Amino acid sequence: MTSIASVTLEVADRAAADRFYSTAFGLDDRLRLAASDAPSTGFRGFTLSLVVAQPADVDALLDAAVRAGATTLKPAAKSLWGYGGVVQAPDGTIWQLASSSKKNTGPATGRVDEFVLLLGVEDVKSSKKFYVEHGLAVGKSFGGKYVEFATGPVKLALYKRHGLAKLVGVSPDGTGSHRLTIGSDTQPFTDPDGFAWTTASENASV
Repeated sequence: MTSIASVTLEVADRAAADRFYSTAFGLDDRLRLAASDAPSTGFRGFTLSLVVAQPADVDALLDAAVRAGATTLKPAAKSLWGYGGVVQAPDGTIWQLASSSKKNTGPATGRVDEFVLLLGVEDVKSSKKFYVEHGLAVGKSFGGKYVEFATGPVKLALYKRHGLAKLVGVSPDGTGSHRLTIGSDTQPFTDPDGFAWTTASENASV
C-alpha cells in the first residue's frame, strides 16, 4: 500500500518560512521546506489540515499562526461537522485547522491528531481511479464529491477544485506551480492535475 511520509512546500523565502512554521505549528518531519522561485499565482489547488481534539486546540493553533504572520481567511466557528477556521501562511499555503468536536473537555493540549493533504482536482472519480492504480487504498468515498485514502503519516483526500476554494474562502483561479511535492514510498509520478510525487528520501528539506 502506498503511503505518504511528508509534503514539501516550495517557498520563496526559506528562512522566513522556517521561522513561521516553527513558531506557528511546531510540526515534525511530515512538513518539509524547499526554496523555489517557480511562478505561482492565486489558488494553488490544495490545502493542508491539522485535525485536533477540541475547539481549544483549534483556537490555540489559529492564534499562534496569526501571531506568526498568517492571514485569517475564515475565523474559527462552529459548523455542522465540528469547529474550525482557515488561515493563509506568509508563503501562500492555505491551512485548515479543525476539530470534529464542538465542545471543550479541557485545556488545549497542543497535540495534532491528523495531518491531511486535501487536493483540489477537476474530476474526483478519475483522480480516484488514477490513485488506486498507483497503489493507494481508499478509506472513504462519497461518489464524485470526496475521496479519502489511507496513506500513513500524511492523510490524502480529494475534493473538487472549485468546491475546495469555496470551502476555504478564496477564488479558484490560479496559475503556475502548485509549490508542493508529495513524498511517498512509490516511484516518482505526476497526477492528472499536475501534483508531483517523489520518493520520500528524495523529498528532503535542504
